[in-house]
Amino acid sequence: MAKVSTNINLDQELKRNAQELFNALGMDLTTAVTVFLKQAVQAQAIPFEIKRETINSETMAAVGEYYDMLNNPAEYKRYSSFAEAMEDVLDEV
Repeated sequence: MAKVSTNINLDQELKRNAQELFNALGMDLTTAVTVFLKQAVQAQAIPFEIKRETINSETMAAVGEYYDMLNNPAEYKRYSSFAEAMEDVLDEV
């Protein structure tokens, strides 16, 4: 079957990282893309799960604290400068 050339735009670092990975797996980027496309055609779907990134529990807690600070500012200590806040934090360490 005749080959055709296809151009895709990639982030330079993503391309480099992918090439390093596929090289370690014994293939080049063209072979890896071909494998992906063949699997997609065979499955008639993306051949892996695609989902939104979920926020971890630590980040969720920080977001919750942020909204609590917005809604209840009197319950939180205020600082007149970043330096004052850093001094307070470093004193606690």
